[in-house]
Amino acid sequence: MSHFLFFCFCLSAGLTNSSGLRMLDNRLDCKKNPSMSDNCSDEQKVPNREAPTGPDLVDLKLWKGKHELVPVLNVTWKIHIDSSIWELKGSQINIVDQTTNQSLCVQLSYTFKHNTELHNQYHKWTLSLDEVEVDFGHTYMVTVFNLPEPENGDKRKGKSIAIPGCDDKTIQQVRMCLENGSLWDHSMRTEVLTNGNIKMLSIVVTFKASQYSEKYRVSILNSGILCSKNVSKENATTVNVTFEFERWQLRLSHFTLLVLKVQPFFRQCQNNCWSPKKTIDYCQYYPTRTYLIKAAVGLLLISICLACLLWRASHKDPLDTSSPTARDQPQVLQVKERKSVLIIHSLDHPLYKNIVLKLCAFLMNKCGTEVVLDLLDSSRLGVLGKIQWLDWHKEQIEKSSAKILILCSRGVQAKWRAMCGDKQVFMREDACSSVGDMLTPSLSLLVPHFIRSASFKKYIVAYFDGVSSEEDVPSPFNITVRYKLMKQFEEVFFRILDLEKHEPGNVKQVEGLSEDTYHLCPSGRALHDAIEAFRAYQLKHPRWFEEELLESSELEFEETSYEIYKNPPIYPNFKTDYVLHPVQVISHHVQTNDDFTADETKLYLSENLQMFSSVHFHPLIVQNS
Repeated sequence: MSHFLFFCFCLSAGLTNSSGLRMLDNRLDCKKNPSMSDNCSDEQKVPNREAPTGPDLVDLKLWKGKHELVPVLNVTWKIHIDSSIWELKGSQINIVDQTTNQSLCVQLSYTFKHNTELHNQYHKWTLSLDEVEVDFGHTYMVTVFNLPEPENGDKRKGKSIAIPGCDDKTIQQVRMCLENGSLWDHSMRTEVLTNGNIKMLSIVVTFKASQYSEKYRVSILNSGILCSKNVSKENATTVNVTFEFERWQLRLSHFTLLVLKVQPFFRQCQNNCWSPKKTIDYCQYYPTRTYLIKAAVGLLLISICLACLLWRASHKDPLDTSSPTARDQPQVLQVKERKSVLIIHSLDHPLYKNIVLKLCAFLMNKCGTEVVLDLLDSSRLGVLGKIQWLDWHKEQIEKSSAKILILCSRGVQAKWRAMCGDKQVFMREDACSSVGDMLTPSLSLLVPHFIRSASFKKYIVAYFDGVSSEEDVPSPFNITVRYKLMKQFEEVFFRILDLEKHEPGNVKQVEGLSEDTYHLCPSGRALHDAIEAFRAYQLKHPRWFEEELLESSELEFEETSYEIYKNPPIYPNFKTDYVLHPVQVISHHVQTNDDFTADETKLYLSENLQMFSSVHFHPLIVQNS
């Protein structure tokens, strides 16, 4: 045993008040009088012959620390006992976080007594630095050298270590990991109950609660969230959640699998915690006779279809069947009757709003279709109100051959999920629009009629391919055909006309409506450019949809701004005349009489003509309150 006695003190540098890379315990394992300073002192370097022998870096060890709160790094090194020991003044340990470039510097100062005797000359002393807090997933570089340091700096010893996540058993028991759900054993179980009721189906979800999560969200998903519930454990160790469905609700989906998800809210991860999932097939719980009835009805429908095909084949015009060339040649269709269509959409973004308006112009000018759109009928909508305006148009459509075109987008899916219990959605464009959010009342009014309707001929579901996807279609509409625009626009137009494109021995076609030719006309070119502009914007801004969502505080500001916009100062002697082109709108302002009312007239003309809209104003006596 050597009679070596020294004093030590610790100096730290390069630190700020943060959660990572700091010493949890400032007391070093020295014999006497440790102290802490804010900066490492810059020791003057000496010639190599006057410098002590460099240290040996032995080990870097990761463990859970004395208090088991955070992952802790232990640095251990050895000092040579040779003739250069009398030149040894201390050691310096530099720890650098290579992920954040944060650093920690610790200096140890050694002082020898004059009567110190060295035994076991070639024995090495072992020193260690404990309780250095580190962060999950970061990589640290540790460098140790003795002081004073030689001029060439070749006696430094360095080693790096990568800190794993909470899945590592060494640190799995620290408080941060426990509060992150690393050891949560959910033991989720599901049970499907019918209770003898052929119309109802009950799903019971059971799981074990964690000590570190008070609230949970249990959801059932099937090509979109069908239902979700928020529950609290309330000092219980096991939580039960029951969902009840009518069987017709589950039949709306093409998929027979239900995904059950339990989302915890741990203290560390909050809304981004790992959520266990389980899948069940609910078809096995349907009564056997239901499948027999379905099979019988299916066979009956197939038989009727075959009979109709045979009858039409037997009564076919001989002129159509005599020539294979004529049978294969598409028949160009001449549209004679003007049809009407109500367009339902969501104001996701100004560029998407531009696409919807350009589609309306294309339908009116190129296709000769009368379009009903909230953005084009804001005056009547403001007088009647949203529900009355929608209900009136719905009644008119039911009495006629008009159609309802539902344009699906990310905003449509998000608002539908909000109606099913998910987080409320407020779009920036809705707050700025004079008509506000028209999609939510539209879905509330149309979906119950849609799912109970014996025929889906009135409804056309579509989305713009490239800026939207089939995932944006709400689950109730998965039962019908979803059209891609503009690739399948011709099929959509035939649906509006109530005509079949494909018939036995005959294929109908409308010129200028295919994906390759629709942009050859002015209104089609404007629609094509609008779609490409929004597609380019999405590529440049991948989080564009999240940027369009408003928080409650932003919503209040937008509403205040819109009130100012909606009620501007009244200027006397004002008149507006409009001249509308199929692609652009030009406005001209002229001063006339004082207070006024407005009569509006609209004309829809063919593609090669301009479209005019005149606004006439008449004096109106207004009482000034």
